[in-house]
Amino acid sequence: MALTVPTRKPPTDDSATPVFAVDGLWKVFGPKADTVPGDPELASLPAAELRARTGCTAAVQDVSFDVRKGEVFVVMGLSGSGKSTLVRCLTRLIEPTAGNIAIDGEDVRAMDKSRLRELRRHRAAMVFQHFGLLPHRTVLDNVAYGLEIQGVGRAERRERAQQVVKKVGLEGMEQRRPGQLSGGQRQRVGLARALAADPEVLLFDEPFSALDPLIRRDMQEEVVRLHREEGRTMVFITHDLSEALKLGDRIALMRDGRVVQLGTPEEIVGSPADDYVREFVRDVPREQVMTVRTAMRPGDCGGTDHPGALAADAVVAEAIKVVARSHKPACVVEDGRCLGVVDHERLLDIVAGTELRKEAV
Repeated sequence: MALTVPTRKPPTDDSATPVFAVDGLWKVFGPKADTVPGDPELASLPAAELRARTGCTAAVQDVSFDVRKGEVFVVMGLSGSGKSTLVRCLTRLIEPTAGNIAIDGEDVRAMDKSRLRELRRHRAAMVFQHFGLLPHRTVLDNVAYGLEIQGVGRAERRERAQQVVKKVGLEGMEQRRPGQLSGGQRQRVGLARALAADPEVLLFDEPFSALDPLIRRDMQEEVVRLHREEGRTMVFITHDLSEALKLGDRIALMRDGRVVQLGTPEEIVGSPADDYVREFVRDVPREQVMTVRTAMRPGDCGGTDHPGALAADAVVAEAIKVVARSHKPACVVEDGRCLGVVDHERLLDIVAGTELRKEAV
């Protein structure tokens, strides 16, 4: 599995009001949907047995999480895991069956039609897998369409659309129609249309899954770049593990409507919650995900200006190069102080996964 995980520090201000706060969320389809969440016996049934007994399908089951301001929160799972249903529940494109959803502390389920319309138009913009572009409109007018719906004047919306077109790398293509664009270019138009509304949070529902691998990688890099430049909060839905690890500050891994593990990429790869997650991450190149903070041991490297100094959130692959060049342990530093050192033995343990077995002894 080819994988390059950007080195970055996720938001850590847990005291701030989350952008999204989800608590005990259920979405059940079927004739007795409302009875399932409140019935402990039904709620605990496996999916197949629940369908056989009630005719209901629980697409989302008792899911809870917070999305922090400025983070990329990834919801990942295989087809049928409930991830797309979950993201649509956040803005009530699909009505939840039970549970609580809040955006900036405001109850989403209590919103009337007017407030809900404002949420979807101004505060949370969706980027879908299928671009939904208007074929008779130019790139510029497609990007400006959301602003037109908001009632923004023609001159202002075209000016804002032009700025966003440049930001996503489509400058010079403003007058083309969607039929004259490649798949990757059309997806950039979809992204630009969402950005033009200047939403607080971007919701991505498997936006790149239909793209060719090279174009998909380019679009992933575009998301990383935009997040780095803007710090905008993002919720990203994907079935692809490498995409989740590359983009996510934190990942919620879903199976059969439930979140089986929620954590950073390093936590999910380094400490799988169960056999299902362990099998999921089995082929991940650990050195591209695990950081030297995990690999280091106590020790003094002789000062933070040591030529082999590494940031604590640098990945193990970077540390391997440093140690191989110098043939000496590397210093791990953070905020101007030495945290410890990494040597070839600790780095090999991380790559092989033997550090977990040692800790269990």
